[in-house]
Amino acid sequence: MDLKGKNAVVTGASRGIGLQIAKDLAQKGVNVAIVDIGPAEVAQAAVEAVSAYGVTAHSYSCDVSKGESVKDAVAAIRKDFGTVELLVNNAGITRDNLMSFMKEEDFEAVIAVNLKGVFNMTKAISGLMIRQKLGRIVNISSVSGLMGNAGQVNYAASKAGVVGLTKSVARELASRGITCNAVAPGFIETAMTKDLDNSPLVATIPLGHMGQVEDVAQAVVFLLSSDYITGEVLRVDGGIAM
Repeated sequence: MDLKGKNAVVTGASRGIGLQIAKDLAQKGVNVAIVDIGPAEVAQAAVEAVSAYGVTAHSYSCDVSKGESVKDAVAAIRKDFGTVELLVNNAGITRDNLMSFMKEEDFEAVIAVNLKGVFNMTKAISGLMIRQKLGRIVNISSVSGLMGNAGQVNYAASKAGVVGLTKSVARELASRGITCNAVAPGFIETAMTKDLDNSPLVATIPLGHMGQVEDVAQAVVFLLSSDYITGEVLRVDGGIAM
C-alpha cells in the first residue's frame, strides 16, 4: 500500500521508538496524530519534528488505559484528520521487580497501559477503518512477551497479551480489508534501557549489541505498507529470541 497521504495514529509518540516511527511515517508522506500522556512541551517538540517533513501533525493528550480518554482523543483526531488508515499502538510503561516483591498496583498499571490500552485504541480506531474497508494496525509487543524475563512478570504478561490480541484482531478484521500485526523488539537503545549498555544481558544477544529505534521503526513501516501480511509477529531483537 502506498502510504503517502494516509493518516496515522501513533501512541506514545513523543519520544523514543514512538517518535522515530512517527518521523519515518512522515518521511513517507503520512500525516500523524501523536497520542501521548507526557508533558505538553515534549509533545509539541514531537509535532515540530514530524511536521518538518511537510506533513500535518497534531498532538493529543490521552491516557490509553482509560476508555473515555481514548474516546475523546479519537473524536478530536477524526475532527482534525477526517479518517485514519494507520494505527501504531506503541504506548507502554514498565514497573519492574521480582514477582515476590512486586506490588499489585504495579502489576495492574502495566497491564492497564500496555494491554488494555492497545484494546481501547484498537477498538476505537478500527471503527473508522471498518467503515472504509481499509486499515493497517501494528502493535508493539516485546521479546519479553515471547520468552519471559526475570523481574518483568507484569511487562512480559502484558506483551504476551498483545500477541494474542493481535492475532485475534487479525482474524476478526481480515474480511474488512484490515491487517493487524505486531513487532517484538529486543533490547533497543532508549531512555528506558539506557542503563543496560554494559549489562550481562547484552552479551546474550547473538549480534552482540543493542538495537536502535530506527530498526524498530523500519519494521513497523514495512508491516504498515504490506497488503498480505496479517497476524504476524516480527522480532527485531538481534536474534535473542530465536
